[in-house]
Amino acid sequence: MRLLVIMSCCLAMALAAAARAADAVPAIGYSSTMPASGPQVKTEHGYMVPYAAKIPGTDVTFEMLPIPGGKFKIGSPAGEAGRAESEGPQIEVEVAPFWMGKYEVTWGEYLQFMALLEQFKKIESTRGRPLTPAEEVDAVSAPSRLYESTFTFQNGENPRLPAVTMSQFAAKQYTKWLSKLTGDFYRLPSEAEWEYACRAGTTTAYSFGDDPAKLPEYAWFYDSSNETSHFVGQKKPNAWGLYDMHGNASEWVLDQFSPDGYKKPAGGSVKAADAIVWPTILEPRVVRGGSWDDDAEQCRSAARIPSKDKEWYDIDPQLPKSPWWYTDRPALGVGFRIIRPAGAPPPAADLPKYWEADIESIRDAVEARLNQGRGARGPVSPQLPQVFKELSAPPGK
Repeated sequence: MRLLVIMSCCLAMALAAAARAADAVPAIGYSSTMPASGPQVKTEHGYMVPYAAKIPGTDVTFEMLPIPGGKFKIGSPAGEAGRAESEGPQIEVEVAPFWMGKYEVTWGEYLQFMALLEQFKKIESTRGRPLTPAEEVDAVSAPSRLYESTFTFQNGENPRLPAVTMSQFAAKQYTKWLSKLTGDFYRLPSEAEWEYACRAGTTTAYSFGDDPAKLPEYAWFYDSSNETSHFVGQKKPNAWGLYDMHGNASEWVLDQFSPDGYKKPAGGSVKAADAIVWPTILEPRVVRGGSWDDDAEQCRSAARIPSKDKEWYDIDPQLPKSPWWYTDRPALGVGFRIIRPAGAPPPAADLPKYWEADIESIRDAVEARLNQGRGARGPVSPQLPQVFKELSAPPGK
């Protein structure tokens, strides 16, 4: 009974907060006055500035940097060394301002999301009823326990290492979890947003120029002396302060991969939101930036790596394959970075595109895990840490 009262109150509070905030712009990351120094982006809502935020219910902090809006040419010119046909033709894309993670999502952050499995199982054991339609809107599928942890943690699980081996679906569910916990809208970047942020105003092969001999100053990539990931933020950042955009961990974006490259818009340019190629098949999808396991040319600003789910699951004996975790290289070097668009979030009807499973096979795999008791699903709101704290309290407390 205590759980039902707690969760009913929390759901009511969350819905009321959502209604109040429907047309509001969150204050975090904004300054009403022009900062004296540091990165800043002027908008109608004030000055976008860097910010650090704690994951609610934890002591884990993540950092976000403001990225100015603008236009750029996505892809690479025909003469760029290492260029693939899928990197063209170059088209002009207009990008709205957003905040982006200063670093790739780390194990320190992602392990908090993984803990959701045990939290939901504890809630499930006491609630005794299925989720209501209202709760389903806020529900997140917690990643299952690892089939074999040595795959995922091949290079360790230090809190400062980039989190890797998760599927695009798992990365999207992380952004939903973080959004519902904080009340701010987080998601994966689109391919255009990612490349725009990586380039930081440049038109060269890398954010620092065309010479790959300088890459060791900015990136962890494959060579005879480097066969592992490294703590985030140890190399030089790009001009907008983003670390490890080249190398260390490859990064998921929202788009499906097209080997034919980009489609030229009818007009002179296209908005980033309209340039997204929403996935309709399991593979290939786009991974950007290259990892410690990739050659220098795969770490270029325009380089596109297609996902290969069947190969990345090769030694996973489970049926269906895990919807959350991969077992094979190069997916052992695949992670992600988050963004938060400026202004109000998209309409509620559009949110599933950014957060949820987008094809039937992924939904079926998740459902199978839930039915087998190897996964868990539950609603997330800013009150969830308190709910779990109440459930974990000794009787009578």
